[in-house]
Amino acid sequence: MNFQFSEEQQLLADSVQRLLDEQYHFDARKKIIASDEGWSPSIYAKLSELGLTALPFAESLGGFGAGALDMIPVMQALGKGLLLEPLATTLAVPAALLAHYADSGQNALAQSLITSIIEGQARVAWAHEEAKSRWDLASIRSAASKDASGQWHIKGEKRVVLHATAAQWLIVSARTGGSGLDRKGISLFLVPSNAPGLQLKTYRTYDDQRAADLVFDLKLDATALLGQAGEALEAIEAACDWAQALLCAEALGVMDEANRLTLEYLKTRKQFGMPIGSFQSLQHRMVDMMMSAEQSRSITYLACDRVDAFRAGRVSANDRSRAVAMARVKVNEAARHIGQEAIQLHGGMGMTIEMKVSHSFKRLTAISQQFGDLDHQLSRLASL
Repeated sequence: MNFQFSEEQQLLADSVQRLLDEQYHFDARKKIIASDEGWSPSIYAKLSELGLTALPFAESLGGFGAGALDMIPVMQALGKGLLLEPLATTLAVPAALLAHYADSGQNALAQSLITSIIEGQARVAWAHEEAKSRWDLASIRSAASKDASGQWHIKGEKRVVLHATAAQWLIVSARTGGSGLDRKGISLFLVPSNAPGLQLKTYRTYDDQRAADLVFDLKLDATALLGQAGEALEAIEAACDWAQALLCAEALGVMDEANRLTLEYLKTRKQFGMPIGSFQSLQHRMVDMMMSAEQSRSITYLACDRVDAFRAGRVSANDRSRAVAMARVKVNEAARHIGQEAIQLHGGMGMTIEMKVSHSFKRLTAISQQFGDLDHQLSRLASL
């Protein structure tokens, strides 16, 4: 199987990398972290102008029809730059869900929202995780009911909604039927971020992203429902597998940058009159880090291929999820290995915020917790 990137894919990734190198260097990123917004609207706009916001949407929806494999070089570039902007979060679960419902003709609002996303005018956040859900996608307690006038009444809470304050829209899950861990009964709703009855408790995450916990008691009209009531879980699972494949690709970029910074440090830091990189024991540790990254790369390509194959109808949902779970297991292990080794080989200064490697370590640590930690992914793999 040929996993060589095409000339167009590589040119786009190079354009993204060049933009980030010139305008999103480490000092510029630190200023963005300290800003009130926690991200740069101007950088987001420039990435949108490069076409990134159109990538995952089908040509029939106004996009470029990129699959997960097509997205790998771009996601690696975003990972290397440690992007803080709400681009990856919009192109992950929200993009997959909106495309699914717009493609099937089940929601006109989804189609219009996709157009705004492609133009760089709209951002969407995914509000699904709840207290004590432990990454179980069926563990939803937020409730929704329909009144006599056709309006939806949605009430509940959500946790760790990434970039909620930067989004104009939220995709919120709630139960319209069933209880506990029932697969049936979960529905999805498009909620304006300024809707009356929506409260956000905002904070900065461990890796300097912005997130919020939501408390809501909302009244929404009938058009807010995505698809059929109570039938959303399979679409959610497919969207989350798509998002995790992209997350693995982003992690590759972070790992590559952590390895580059560490190797550069080993070549320049001197002890006993010679570079510490000349010590054989440290060379072996550096090689192990490189091998972890390459193993993660291989399994990520497989996961992205299976995600694309499922979309094309060539493999089952079980095959798709199994490949994604395998990739997450390896990537989570490699994220911990490379992150911790990079810090140790830098010595105490590797922990300081003045060193980019410390930010790479924090991002790798956060990635290893998104959508499920190592134990969760192992359990998921065993069940599949």
